[in-house]
Amino acid sequence: MASGVTVNDEVIKVFNDMKVRKSSTQEEIKKRKKAVLFCLSDDKKQIIVEEAKQILVGDIGDTVEDPYTSFVKLLPLNDCRYALYDATYETKESKKEDLVFIFWAPECAPLKSKMIYASSKDAIKKKFTGIKHEWQVNGLDDIKDRSTLGEKLGGNVVVSLEGRPL
Repeated sequence: MASGVTVNDEVIKVFNDMKVRKSSTQEEIKKRKKAVLFCLSDDKKQIIVEEAKQILVGDIGDTVEDPYTSFVKLLPLNDCRYALYDATYETKESKKEDLVFIFWAPECAPLKSKMIYASSKDAIKKKFTGIKHEWQVNGLDDIKDRSTLGEKLGGNVVVSLEGRPL
C-alpha cells in the first residue's frame, strides 16, 4: 500500500553522497555522513532529511567517541524514522563498509505515525538502489547492542563493528 508520500531531492542527494566511495581529500571525507535520519515533513507529504540529526565522519574522535552509540541516541523514543547508517565492520577475512537502511518504529510511537511510515517505506527504499542491508527496529532493546547489527551485516562472521569487538 503506497501512501502518496514523495521523497525530497535532498534525501536522494544524501544517499548518493553516502553510497559513492570515490577517493576524496581528507576534508571531503570529514564532511561525509556516517549516519543520518529522515522524517516526514510537517504536512506528512514528503520524506525529508531531519535537521541536525546526523553524524559526520569528521566528528568521530572529535565530538563523537563511538559512532554507533551516538547514532542510537539520535533516534526519537516515541516516533518513527528512517535512517542510513554507514557501518564499518570486520569479518574474519576482511574489512568492509556497507550502508544499512533502518526503519525505526518504536512500539510506543503513535499508531498513525507507524502506519504512515510503514506505508511510505517503499517510496524511500525505491530511491535507495543497491542497499544490501535493511533493518526494521521496534525499540531500543533491538538496536542498543551493536552485536545485533553485526548479525544483520554478516551473521556470526562479523568480529567487530566500528573498531570495537563484538
